[in-house]
Amino acid sequence: MFALLVLRIIDPIFVERLRLQAFDQFQRLHPREIAPFPVAILDIDDRSLNEIGQWPWPRTTIAELTDRVFQGGAAAMAFDIVFSEPDRLSPDLIAADNPGISRELRSQLLQLPSNDAVLAQSFSRTRVVLGETSVRSGLQATGIEREIEQVPHAIIGPDPKPYLLKFPELVQNLPILNEVASGRGVFTVLPDADGVYRRVPVVMMVEGALRLSLSLELLRIATGGDAFAVRSNDAGIDGVVVAGQVIRTQGDGTVWTRFSASDPNRFVSAADLLEGRVPQNRLAGHLVLVGTSAIGLEDFRATPLGVPMAGVEIHAQLLENVLSGTLLQRENTADGKELLLTAAMTILVIALAPMLHAGVLIVSTLALVSAYGIYSYLMFLWQGQLVDPTFPIVATILTVMLMSSTNYLREERRKNRIRNAFGQYVTPALVAQLTESMDALKLGGERRDLSVLFSDVRGFTTLSEGFRDDPQGLTKLMNELLTVMSQPILDSGGTIDKFMGDAVMAFWNAPLDDQDHPRSACRAALEMVRSVEEFNATRMANQTDDAPVHPIHIGVAVNTGPCFVGNMGSNSRFDYTALGDTVNVASRLEGQTKYYGMSIIIGETTARQVDGEFALLELDLVRVKGKTEPERIFGLMGDARLAGSDAFRALTGISTRMLGAYRAGQWETAGNLIAEMERQGTVLGLDLRDYCTLFSTRVRRLSDTSLDPDWDGVYDALEK
Repeated sequence: MFALLVLRIIDPIFVERLRLQAFDQFQRLHPREIAPFPVAILDIDDRSLNEIGQWPWPRTTIAELTDRVFQGGAAAMAFDIVFSEPDRLSPDLIAADNPGISRELRSQLLQLPSNDAVLAQSFSRTRVVLGETSVRSGLQATGIEREIEQVPHAIIGPDPKPYLLKFPELVQNLPILNEVASGRGVFTVLPDADGVYRRVPVVMMVEGALRLSLSLELLRIATGGDAFAVRSNDAGIDGVVVAGQVIRTQGDGTVWTRFSASDPNRFVSAADLLEGRVPQNRLAGHLVLVGTSAIGLEDFRATPLGVPMAGVEIHAQLLENVLSGTLLQRENTADGKELLLTAAMTILVIALAPMLHAGVLIVSTLALVSAYGIYSYLMFLWQGQLVDPTFPIVATILTVMLMSSTNYLREERRKNRIRNAFGQYVTPALVAQLTESMDALKLGGERRDLSVLFSDVRGFTTLSEGFRDDPQGLTKLMNELLTVMSQPILDSGGTIDKFMGDAVMAFWNAPLDDQDHPRSACRAALEMVRSVEEFNATRMANQTDDAPVHPIHIGVAVNTGPCFVGNMGSNSRFDYTALGDTVNVASRLEGQTKYYGMSIIIGETTARQVDGEFALLELDLVRVKGKTEPERIFGLMGDARLAGSDAFRALTGISTRMLGAYRAGQWETAGNLIAEMERQGTVLGLDLRDYCTLFSTRVRRLSDTSLDPDWDGVYDALEK
């Protein structure tokens, strides 16, 4: 057993190859299902070479290809090609290479822009990711030094550099192209020892700079170009955060691709695109990878499915895996766990072999290794986890063979006792329990429309100062307050995501479906404000000393839209939570409640879905921090009874005219309507003083200055 464990730690190539071939067999038995994804390959195929000419094509042709891709509505495109040298077919180079041409023709050629400049101009109008490659050994380095442009990124955890794959030199594109590209990604993929391409580095070090793979850089640029993050721990790289989602990786920053069969529907021939034979909208909204499947260009790679694929299709399949969440996973601790499993299985055999009849031992061992093999296979099938099915089984069988040959007599003498003991160690119920437990710990989520609520206590610092000498009293007060605020959320079917000090985050329509989630969230928000008012009244009534009781006021915001919701975190600790722009906007809107003097503010999407069922008052057009597009915000003033009253309809009419005058720069009219609005609010018992004072101050300030020609009435909220 000791020798086998040492062999596994050394992991010679024949042990590794056996393990990898087993993983390949899993994929061949159950390849990833082919499904439509917004990923397309613009293919420089043999037919394109026959129609357009030999490769490389003039950069003007590449520019035309790029323009046609984006005319077709593509979201972004990336090149599995590097343009590291000037185009030899540029007019100036043709003039230099042909000294026999006439002076007039030479002059005309030199006046034309270079083909690279034409391509750069095309790139500048679009979202293009340039492919970069790298040499694998310092002996291959070109010696050409060029500064590497950094990609914006963040580091979460320890320094990841010691764990990442490192390449000594980056082969970059021409500076004229590099400067106008939206992104740069590395398309270098390293095969395993047997020449099969199973793993792809999604983040790596090249000349000391962090770089994303071509596929992830394309996804980053297509989703807005925000910075990516590398998440690490003491075992190495844990994941990469791109486009708001965590992509789990191996300790060295690689991922295991789950391959599907090569699908002709992924490919669009470059010749067809240039000749107008591609159906309209074929590329609309797609992430387009430009590469080649032409036989003569020899860009084919061996894959786990046993058939070679074009290199660009490997990048496309990786992108599909990321979009569908089907990447295969092999935990950073997998080797250690498999060593423990091997030790446990062999120790079990060593312990039982002297006490079991040879026939029973063989049958039991076959059952044990079969159960383990089935477990490994089901982990792949159900959870996409790669658990080595080979070495623990081989080690167990070898141990059984040895023990059977040396302990046959003892095994016969004690077989009955061992049969009972073996039944206590391994039972179907134990396997079922383990399978169920692993499934429950699966990380992941889904995209759903949610209504998200944020609430916060106003003036919490001042409130806390009153309990400076009584921290237990503050704790008791906050527990009571959070209970009061939580109950309306729970009563309306909401999910409390988390408590953040004095703040609460909740959402509706997950995990349980709630088709009426915008209304549920609005009802909960109104009830929260009412419950806090009752809580204040109770505190005042129960006051037993002369110390002042500070009333508690809260601000609540609700926003509706698409979110990513599910179990997120690490394998050892995670939360069921929601992420996305909708959540961010809800948080920002809660921060505006005090500014606008409102207890509840809701976003425009929520307002559209509950209009007519709640009393809504349009407040402003505001551009919250971190957003470029303005958000129309509304005050949630009451329920349907208030909304249906004539007095409230009159108030909304005054508000609409006031905002119209304000946005049109009609300051005198706006000022008069603000005063009328405050009076009408008083009639309804609504406190609009802070809101009206805010707009009165704005009107006075703006009336004293010349109005900007670009004035659009949008308020930029610089504070969160």
